Amino acid sequence: MKNWAILSGIEGNIAAYEAVLADIKRQKKCVEDIYILGDFIGSRPESERVVQRIRSPKSNEPIPNICTGWWEEQCLILYGLGTTGEPTQLIEYYGADAVKLLWDSVSRQTVEWIRSLDFGFFELDCLLIHGSSVSVDDKLTPQTPPWKLCDRLMRIGANNLFCGRSGLTFEYELQGGSVSSQVTTLDSQQPVQTATVSPRRIIGVGNVGREPGKATYTLYDPDTNRVEFRTVRYGIGKGFQTY
Repeated sequence: MKNWAILSGIEGNIAAYEAVLADIKRQKKCVEDIYILGDFIGSRPESERVVQRIRSPKSNEPIPNICTGWWEEQCLILYGLGTTGEPTQLIEYYGADAVKLLWDSVSRQTVEWIRSLDFGFFELDCLLIHGSSVSVDDKLTPQTPPWKLCDRLMRIGANNLFCGRSGLTFEYELQGGSVSSQVTTLDSQQPVQTATVSPRRIIGVGNVGREPGKATYTLYDPDTNRVEFRTVRYGIGKGFQTY
């Protein structure tokens, strides 16, 4: 089996996306699948160019597997197609001006296409998703409490959870754990139920487009379970490095 390239957070940055695609082609081991874990659009005018580039890969490029992220959810909300009626998070994080910028950056045709996308992917023993199985806004990091990470893994039954919401590259291993729960009603208290989780991993896949001149993404080898984080520097004085 060949490598997977796992991306998130292009955020309408076409130059960053092209730099990552170029780096993928340089790999000694061929990349068979590309996964884009949401946030491919943003408040940049180039968002439509990114969408067209993703939907029309070149003949020597894999067809990307794409799921929705936080920016896509905010876009759907603007068009009255989201889970809430107002873009409160968008305004809270980026200000009121971001509403018009996002509206102007994405066409109605693209919005309809976004509606058709998956929430995430379950491949082999891996869940690939923007946030977590709870929501696209669920930001998992190495500082997230272990009980919460354990809960997210137990919900899905995956050995590897790849996520992009934090924008960080990290590999967090849970050697094992358990979560206890109890239901209390007005009439009685149910017995405590305890569920255990075997050793599993949560991997932050990085962010392609947020930081000018620097894109991060992840390579994964399903045969060996090896994760490799890539940093691609593009623009003036560009270079490539692995860490």
